[in-house]
Parts: sequence; structure tokens; C-alpha cells
Amino acid sequence: MGFKKKQFIGLGLTVFFMFLLLFIILFMMQSIKANMLEMVQDRYHKVNEATEIRQQLYKNDRDLVNLFSTSNSDLELAAENLQSEANKNKINTKLLQLETILNRNKSKVLVKEIKDAYETYSDMQAKIADQIKGKASKSEIQETYNKELETRNYLFSKIDEFKVFQESLMKNSLQDATDKYDQLVTTLIVVVSIALILIVLVMLWVIRSTVSNISSITQVMKNVDFNNLSSIPRIQVKAKDEIGEIAEAFNSMASSIEEYNSREQRYTAEIQEQNWVQTNSVEIVNIYSRHVTVAGLAEQFIRKLAPVMGASLGALYLKDDREGKAVFKKIASYADTEDSVGKQEFNIGEGIIGQCVKEKQPVYLKDIPSDYRVVSTGLGEVQPKDLIIAPVMLKEEVVAVAEFASLSEFTAREQKLLENVIETLGIGITNIIGRMEVERLLTESQAQTEELQAQSEELQTQSEELQAQSEELQSQTEELRMTNEKLEERSRDAELKSEELQAAKEQLEEKAKQLQLSSKYKSEFLANMSHELRTPLNSILLLSEMLTDDPDHELSEEQKEFANVIHSSGQDLLNLINDILDLSKIEAGKLEVSFEEVYLSEFIERMERNFSQTAKNKNIDFNVNFSQQVPPIIYTDEQRLQQIIKNLLSNAFKFTEKGSVSINIDHAHPEEIRFNPLASQVDAWVKISVTDTGIGIAQDKQSMIFEAFQQVDGAIMRKFGGTGLGLSITKEFCQLLGGTCTVESQEGKGSTFTIIIPNLPGGMPALKEIEAAEFQAAAALEQTSAAGLMSVDSVVKVPAEEIDHNTSLPTVLSGKTVIVADDDHRNIFALKNALLKEGMNVITAENGAECLDKMMVLDSVDMVLMDIMMPVMDGYEAMKRIRAINTEIPIIALTAKAMKGDREKCIEAGATDYISKPLKLDQLLSAMQVWLS
Repeated sequence: MGFKKKQFIGLGLTVFFMFLLLFIILFMMQSIKANMLEMVQDRYHKVNEATEIRQQLYKNDRDLVNLFSTSNSDLELAAENLQSEANKNKINTKLLQLETILNRNKSKVLVKEIKDAYETYSDMQAKIADQIKGKASKSEIQETYNKELETRNYLFSKIDEFKVFQESLMKNSLQDATDKYDQLVTTLIVVVSIALILIVLVMLWVIRSTVSNISSITQVMKNVDFNNLSSIPRIQVKAKDEIGEIAEAFNSMASSIEEYNSREQRYTAEIQEQNWVQTNSVEIVNIYSRHVTVAGLAEQFIRKLAPVMGASLGALYLKDDREGKAVFKKIASYADTEDSVGKQEFNIGEGIIGQCVKEKQPVYLKDIPSDYRVVSTGLGEVQPKDLIIAPVMLKEEVVAVAEFASLSEFTAREQKLLENVIETLGIGITNIIGRMEVERLLTESQAQTEELQAQSEELQTQSEELQAQSEELQSQTEELRMTNEKLEERSRDAELKSEELQAAKEQLEEKAKQLQLSSKYKSEFLANMSHELRTPLNSILLLSEMLTDDPDHELSEEQKEFANVIHSSGQDLLNLINDILDLSKIEAGKLEVSFEEVYLSEFIERMERNFSQTAKNKNIDFNVNFSQQVPPIIYTDEQRLQQIIKNLLSNAFKFTEKGSVSINIDHAHPEEIRFNPLASQVDAWVKISVTDTGIGIAQDKQSMIFEAFQQVDGAIMRKFGGTGLGLSITKEFCQLLGGTCTVESQEGKGSTFTIIIPNLPGGMPALKEIEAAEFQAAAALEQTSAAGLMSVDSVVKVPAEEIDHNTSLPTVLSGKTVIVADDDHRNIFALKNALLKEGMNVITAENGAECLDKMMVLDSVDMVLMDIMMPVMDGYEAMKRIRAINTEIPIIALTAKAMKGDREKCIEAGATDYISKPLKLDQLLSAMQVWLS
């Protein structure tokens, strides 16, 4: 309920109870007023009239009684009074008035009886008056009176009865008024009490709910850590009122602040990386102008660049074509030894470095051959891990080659630094060579000038003797003039080269600005790409999960199955993105490792429980062997170790159809760890081996399987699924834990994957200074890495001219038979339901061979929807065989690969049309309608 609505309800109830109280008071006052009016105006008037009638009758009766004691002379006057019409009419009038205002039957009966008795009494008065006029004696008159005495008493008794009745009614009315008043007071007290209680309860309800919601919002706001805005607490929205809207607005604001803070941190990291590259580039470029010889420049260049890149070995080769043949000779090296067996010179195309010069492209080697040069230190020799060979270009020509080797992998920013500096190194080398050539020419010119001056002096002293040789002297003078002209021309060439150097410097500065701007745009694009990728995926998972739950039971079972398929597909995509992000974090050096106690017996038992059911389902033996020499507790990252073992066991069960899978835990021998950098710092090593009797791995592919997105069976007809990231992540995790991962396998006989990890109670110890600096300098963004890895080629679409949207689809597709060939059950499920709704007969096949078999059995097939990547027989081969037996049936190729040239390849194999995945239903139906028309 809204806050405003609560206020209006509280105020409305108060006003309602006030009006109700006022109405009750008015109603009861009106009732009391009616009783008082009845008592005063009605009952009192009737009693008063009855009293007057009674008094008048008493007066008349008194006059009659007085006749018996009156003298005869006054009898006539008394007789006239008795026959007075005024008194008689007065009493009759009052009786008539009473009769008209009576409203009770008893009162009317009493008045009627009084009237009848009064008539009899009036007749007695008239009779006595006649007797008086007839001179009757008093005894006769008294006898007449005595005869009607009963009537007279009856009349007075009825009048008294009427009066008593009216007085009783008046008394009842007074009692009713008193009761109404008491009832009014009681009702007022009760109603006022109830109204006050209800008003207080409503106000307490409004105040309490308002204060409670505001207090919860205030408490959450107080808990905000303004020094760390990456995680802001949220307000639990309990009320759907204005305060609830405030809470929702705060939650939205918190989300915006967190997103802004995350973007700011990523931007800062990118700027720091760019600053590092630019700063080191400028420092190295600045040394170009300090040297006058190529050897000095090369020596300082290699000595400056190698430590910055974290290289352990380095060499620079300069092109020398003075003998008519281009030969690259070593002119500078870093960390080189006297007994080095490395090349001192090489020709173009000779070895990998010669091929690098020939192709004019840098070479990056990760798997260094075992016979490659080793890095020598005071403690011994170490095999390098990464190698970079980069050509130094100038105007599409290689003038030098730089080679660096490192004990660890070169990071992206180190490679970027190398690309930046070698772009300008060629200009620097050429400038120095040009300056050296100018100096040589100047020296020659000076020597020639001095020689000419000596000759001139000699000619002057011998002018008389050599007059005969004047013509020869003139020719020599001409030759001298020509020499001077050559010197002037060379001086102009030197000036032009100086101007070219200045222009080259300005171009370098402009290129650095463009590079910085390009890097900024690239970073923004990759960050936005990562965000746009995660946002719809999150919506897909959330909405599909909501549809699956269906709390209102509004969806059919078919719709729920649709939602399950959507959610499953989205979850698979999310798992793939998570694997890529894990790999990116490892490569960027940002994956945190937590070393803690791991109870090996419990850990292995947990792995055994997790995979026991898988072994039963595949009817494979699952054995666990635990050596007594293994320490019960080791210190390592349990989460990473668990992921390593899960990956190895999952691969073992996936590639093993029969036989057994075993896991062996033993103590590692010293010979197995002697090449590990931690061998001298760790006492206890644990070896875990996962052995299977599966398909095995060929010898030439055993190194390839540890690379990202690589599998032994990489063809489009491969039988086993997967992304090829599991072993790559396994190897990287092993290195993070300070261990190694190796494989021994024979094709067709099975494989054994062995990991050796150290026991590190104190965490990962510090390695050499170079490696430590390299790990600290890693700042690659995981979002950028993920977005970069997820880049794919554009999806091929059906041309718009092939789609006719105006044709009625049900008319064309209804009743047609189509075979859907796809090895993915989710795709089959979706396509089958969509085509069934169009009225088509749908036949499904899980590979090309099954599709061919069903075409042979069916009487007629109108169309085939063919997936490309399927086991047993892929789509290309299936289409070729279908075309061999039927050239007319439409075949639409469906593929999720969507690589350049796939459309032409599908058409060449026999496809009528080509549509890439993810499919658009209207596009597919339109294409089907076109070909079935």
C-alpha cells in the first residue's frame, strides 16, 4: 500500500468516525425531542382538557346540590343556569376536541363513555330544570337527582380514569426520554472510545510502517563504504509505496555507481599499461640521438630493452651487403656467454630467424626446442620458455633483426613495446649509417683540400719552371673545381638527410599520438563488446529460468520444455565464457591463488563419489590407489586442484568406451622435480596420475592438446564434443600451484596424465627478481581478453532477394515432408516444433548416414535441412551422396561455423541454399517457401 494511500485511509477513517458519532448523537437527540414534545404538547394538553371538563362538571354538580338548600325564589334562576347552552356547548366542544386528537383506542373508548354519561347527566339537568319550572317540590327534585346519582358517579369515574390513563402515558414518555438520554450517554462513550482506539491504531500502523521502512533505508545508507564503491549494499524492497520507490532508486543508483567504478578501474589499468609502453618507448627512442656508431647504438639498445621486456637472452643482427650478398651479422647481445654456440651470422631464409627476414613478419615461439641455448647464471643453466624474433623494417626492407628469449611468457604489453621500438629502430640505424657516411665523405674532402693546397703552393714556387706545363695545370685546376663541386653536392646531401631525420622525428611523434588514440578506441570497443555479450546472456538465463519455474502454471509442458532448452543453451554458453575468462585471467596474471590445508584422503574420496555413477553408467571400472608415503595434509589451493582433477577425470571417462579409469596418488621422486624452480625450496611433492584405457593420443599431437581450443580430433566429423579449453586451463592451474602437468600416451591403448604439485605451507615463494617483476607488471584486463577471444567472422545471411514475404507460408509448407539432420537434440527439438506448427511432416536424423537411410525408406521427401558438423558422416559428404541419387530435392545447409568460403563450399557439395546459425525462424521459413514453391 502506498504511503499517500495510508495517509488518506488514516484521515478518512478519522472523519468517518466523527460523522458516525455526530449522526448517532443527532438521531438520539431527535428521539428525546419527540418524546418531550409528545409529553408536553399531547399528554399534558389532554390531561388539562380532562381536568377542565371535570371542573366544569363539578361546578354543575355543585349547583345541583345547592338547589336543595336554595330558597324558592332562587330556583328559577338556578333552573336557567342548568339549562344554559353555553355550559353545555363548552363541555361538548372540549369532548369533541379530545376525540379528534386522541390516538389510542382506550382513550377513544373512555371519551365515548364520558360523552354517553354526560348526555344522560345533561338529560337529568334538563329534567330537574323542567321540574323547577313546573313548581315541583325540592323532594321531587332531590329524588330525580338521586335516581341519576349512579350516572353522575360513573361520569366522574370515567373522567378520572381518562386523566389517570393520560398521566400514565405522560409518565411512560418521561421514562422513555430518560432511558433515551441514558442510552445516548452510554452510546456516546462507547462510540467515542471505539473511534479513538481505531484512530490510534490506524495512526500507529501508518507511523510504524513508515518509520520501519525509512529506518531500513537509513541503515543501508550508513553501511555504504565510500572508500570501496565496487560493492554497495542493496536495500530490500518490502513496500510498494513511495518509500519503496526510494529504495528502488537507491538500488539503481548503487548499480550505476558500481558499474562506473568498475569502468574507472579498467580505464586506469589501461592508461597505466599505455603509459608504461609509451614511457619505455620514449626512453629507448631517446638513445638513438646519443650515438654516432651503429655498434654503440645496438649495444645500448639491447642492454636497455632486454631487462624491460623481462628477457634473459637477447641479440641484434645487422644487415651487411657490402660483399654483394645480404648477410645478417651479430653486432650486440645481452647475457651472452663466451662459449655460446649461437649463430654469429645468417643468410636470408636460413633457419627460423632467416625465414623471419624472408617473410618480414615477427615470430613468436612458445615451445622452445630442447637443444636451444640455455640461460647461464651463477647457479647453473635454465632452459628459456618463450622466444621472439622481430625484423627491423625501413621502407619495406629488413635492415636488422632482434631476438629475445625469456624464462617466462612474454606479456602482451612487452610484445607491444617491442613492436613500438623496432618501428623506429630502422630509422635510427639508417640515420647513424648516413651520418657515418657523411663524416667519411667530409674526411675525404678535407684530405683532398689539404692536398690541393699543398699542390697549389708547389705550383706557385715552380710557376716559372712549369710555364711550359700551364695547359696541364689548367686541366688540374678544372679537375679541382669539379672536386669542389662534388664536395658541395655532398654537403647539400648531408643537409637533406638532416631534414629527413627531423621529418622522421615529427612523423614518429604523430604516430605515437595516433597509436595512443587507436589504443584508447580499441580498449573502449573491447570493453563495450564484453558488456554487450554478457547483458543479453544474463537476460536469457534469467528469463528462461523464470519461464521454467512457472509459479502460476500458465505454460504448457511444451512451453516449459522450450524454456529448459533455452536455459540449457545459455548455461553452456556461459560456461564457455567462464572458461575463456579463466584462461584470460591466468594469462594476465590476475587469478588469485589461496593456499590452505587440503586433506588428501577426503579430497580423493569426494572425487571418487562424484565419478562413481559415471563409471557405472558407462560400465567402466574406476580404481583409486592411495600410497602410504603421501602426507595426509598438504597446503595448496583446493579449488584449483579440484578443477584440475575433475578436468582430467572427465576427459578420461569421455574418451574411454571400455576398460578402466584409475587415479593414483603417490610421493614424487626427486628425479621428477629436479627441473622445477621450486625443487630446492619445497620438501614434500605429491604426484597424482589419472590413467585410462581409452583412445589414446598420437605422439605428434601430445603437445598440441594443452593449447587453448585444440583437440586431438579437431575435424568437423569429430566424435567427441568440447571446446578444447580443459587441458589448457589444467596446465595453467598446475603452473599457478607451482607444479607441472605431463602426459604419456599410445594411440589406441590409453593415456596417463600426471600432475606434480608442491606442499606450500607458506604460500608460493618468491622466484627470481625478473619473474617477480613480470608478474607484478601484468595488467591485462580479463574483460578485454574475453571480448577479444570471442571475436568471430560475420554471419552469412540469406540474400534479401531470395525471400518472398508476401506468400502465405501455411499454403506452401502444409503437408510437406522434411528431414532435419542435426546431432544437437536441442536444435532438433526447436526445429521440429516450429515446423510441426506449420503443418509439415518432420523426420529427424542425428547424422548424414541416418539421413540417407531414412530417405531410402520414405516414399517421398520434399526437402532436407542438413547440419554440417555431425559425427559418423558430416553434412558435406551426406549432400554429395544425396545429389548422386536425387538432383531435384531442395537441400538447405545449416551451420554454426559461418566462416569465409563456407557458403561456396556447401553449394559446391550440393546444397540448394545456405543459412547460418543462430537461425531466424522467419528467414528459414521464407527460404523453405521459396524452394518449395
